[in-house]
Amino acid sequence: MELTTLLERVQHIAVVGLSRHLEKPARRIPSYLAAKGYDVIPVNPNAERLLGRRSWASLDDVEEEIDLVLVFRPSPDAPEVVEAAMRRDEEPAIWLQAGVRADDAVRSARRSGRTVVHDLCIFRVHRVLVH
Repeated sequence: MELTTLLERVQHIAVVGLSRHLEKPARRIPSYLAAKGYDVIPVNPNAERLLGRRSWASLDDVEEEIDLVLVFRPSPDAPEVVEAAMRRDEEPAIWLQAGVRADDAVRSARRSGRTVVHDLCIFRVHRVLVH
C-alpha cells in the first residue's frame, strides 16, 4: 500500500511506547498526529494517562479499534510488538519508527499480508505526503 493512502485511511493509531516525557520524539510525534486529527491510543505500562487518554499496559490489552500500530520501542522489543499487532482481529498496519529494526518480524508480517513500514519517521513522511 502506498504511504499516502495508508496515512489517509488510518484513523486509530495505537502508539506502543508513547513517552511521558514531553521532549522525546515518542511524545512529540504522537502529539503531532493527535493535532492532525488522528485518534492516538497510548500504550505504555508506566503511565495511567497520556495525551488526556487512558494508557493501556500492552497492545494485547487495548479494547479500542486500531488501524495502525506505531512502534516507539527499542529494536530488541519490536518483534514482540509486531507479533501482538498480528494477533489483532482488525489486522492493523504496522509502522516501526525510524531507527527501530525487526527484520525477521517485518518479513513474517508481510508474508501474512500485513502492511508494514519500518525504519521511517511517520512525522517526516506525514509532513511531506499529507497536507
